[in-house]
Amino acid sequence: MKHGARELTKSAKANRAMTRPITERITLALTLALTLTGQSLAQTPLRVSVFQGISNMPIFAAQAQGYFARHGLSVELINTRNSDDLRDGLAAGTHQIAHAGVDNAVALAESGKAEVAVVVGGNAGFGRLITQPDIATLEDLRGRRVAVDAPNTANALVLYKVLQGHGLTRADYKVAAVGGTALVVEAMLKDPTLAAAIISPPFAFRALQGGLKDHGHARAANGAFQFDAGFVTRPWAAANAEVLVRYLQSYVEGVRWTLDGANRSAAVALLAARLKLSAGDAAQTYALIVHPETGIAREARLDLPGFRNTLALRAEILGQWGGNAPPAERFVDLSYYQRALDALR
Repeated sequence: MKHGARELTKSAKANRAMTRPITERITLALTLALTLTGQSLAQTPLRVSVFQGISNMPIFAAQAQGYFARHGLSVELINTRNSDDLRDGLAAGTHQIAHAGVDNAVALAESGKAEVAVVVGGNAGFGRLITQPDIATLEDLRGRRVAVDAPNTANALVLYKVLQGHGLTRADYKVAAVGGTALVVEAMLKDPTLAAAIISPPFAFRALQGGLKDHGHARAANGAFQFDAGFVTRPWAAANAEVLVRYLQSYVEGVRWTLDGANRSAAVALLAARLKLSAGDAAQTYALIVHPETGIAREARLDLPGFRNTLALRAEILGQWGGNAPPAERFVDLSYYQRALDALR
């Protein structure tokens, strides 16, 4: 081949490369990066079900920083509509891991649909009691409707406890199951007969901007409390122990990255992008996430005393187990988490 023809061939190849679809070019770049770092392109797929919100920041970080990929995982994050979908999907194997109010794990275990284990912590809850603007005191909720995800878990039980502390029994108000927090906010903004709910930031910001009223943090009614946690079915964990350990390694790394003040600007930008927040709301949300006492748990540790309080609340409010909560350890298996921590040290 003559020199000129060779140059034309090179030029044509370069032009074709430049006009490849952007997705193909990104794929090629990732392939090169993985090859250069010695990583395999083979990634174990995992589906993880969550409620949309700030509790998912460690997962956002692990995805954005490549921690899952580095540990050989491809994680698809599924925003569930409600607790029933999250629990039923875990039992059916539609997704393998769930992060949500920890008593969703308890409810699933007690239903007999699946053997469940809580395998990692999360946080003590960010929920605030939000009401319609005409609610001056909580006594004004007597005879009104309150909005919950599902009537027997998580924020619903916290709401009942708060109202109980103000002299309202379950007979004094009606309960409407609406769905996850984002759905609750939109329902309350559209329907003023939905008078109150427990709502976490950043959705609480949307509620207040829409004219709803903030009556303060719900945690005050419950003391130490384990709210959000990660859980799996025991048979899946036993059959996929190494995968679960690698997932928990990635998750803990996501927590560490999030809580590192050096990453504040990047973390705020990530929150804004993933939750579609303004820069100001994202900054406020990040401050809540990293709060040393009320933010996400360092090292994603499970608060066992807090979990005992969660079970005690369930026993008190729902009358389950004859009003006497079982040991928290019955629902927990931290062996995979410990292996993950040991591997990260």
